[in-house]
Amino acid sequence: MNIQIDMTDTRAKNASVTNNTVNIASVSLVQPLEDIADELGRSFAENGFAVIRDHGIPQDLINRADQLSKAFFALPDAAKRAYHLAGKGGARGYTPFGTEKAKDAEIFDLKEFWHVGRTLPNGHELADYMDENVWPAEIDEFQETFSELFGAFEHAGSRVLEAIALHLGLDRNFFDPTIADGNSVMRLLHYPPLALDAPDGAIRAAAHGDINTITLLLGAEEAGLELLAKDGEWHAVPATEGALVINVGDMLERLTAGKLVSTTHRVVNPSGPAKLRSRYSMPFFLHFRPDFQIIPLDSCVSEMGEGSAEAPISAHDFLQQRLREINLA
Repeated sequence: MNIQIDMTDTRAKNASVTNNTVNIASVSLVQPLEDIADELGRSFAENGFAVIRDHGIPQDLINRADQLSKAFFALPDAAKRAYHLAGKGGARGYTPFGTEKAKDAEIFDLKEFWHVGRTLPNGHELADYMDENVWPAEIDEFQETFSELFGAFEHAGSRVLEAIALHLGLDRNFFDPTIADGNSVMRLLHYPPLALDAPDGAIRAAAHGDINTITLLLGAEEAGLELLAKDGEWHAVPATEGALVINVGDMLERLTAGKLVSTTHRVVNPSGPAKLRSRYSMPFFLHFRPDFQIIPLDSCVSEMGEGSAEAPISAHDFLQQRLREINLA
């Protein structure tokens, strides 16, 4: 399951690049959520991004996950491809280098990745929406570590959504039932060193917006992640080591009638010595439940105008619609 969709348009293609950073909130989740909710909301409304410190994901867990991710991607190509599930759209397991392309892009992204999804008990009412996970037999503790990290990501994401609910004037627990057993996906990403024979114009991740509710990203401290701001320029997204970069996805933008924006972003190729080494990161794409109806909130429609409200649609149908647009469903 690919949870990205290209948003490249004339504005994106013609945008210039600037090294200046935009006004992105950087907050600590140790603080009471009431104290940071509006700062986060302002950042998500203006730029679609924020940085979260003290997010509660243990550093030793992050370190273990990072080591295991690198160990998997260091396996021989044939061993990795044994976990590529044909016809599944990349929903689980391995997606090889040179596979994923953003919508309307002519050149593939310079990356390979592994997907971990939710594990549901037998007979669960949502089991038909989610494939079973696969796990690489070559890497000890892979399943245990990434199952633990999945849960830690989900807990951090629920805290961010609680703050968003407060900012929107909703009950602080508004999002809890919307994401319970949601179709969330954790991606282990590897951008290999830049090859001399890479296609002209290929970059590590072409301009796109995320389909899901919110994305939580570990590993953004290395330069390369950029967002397309309202000024029409690409700006670097600042992050300190160990922090989470959070961005709004299309589902949340739709729910809030555009009050919170899903911003086009990309990962550009490095220069100098950095182009000779790999880049690794771990995004967690937090999704609504497949059966959740995305109906624009009345309060947001009142603020943004009647024309901002799109027709109701289930989270599953919305996801499938977007996956078809990138030829993965």
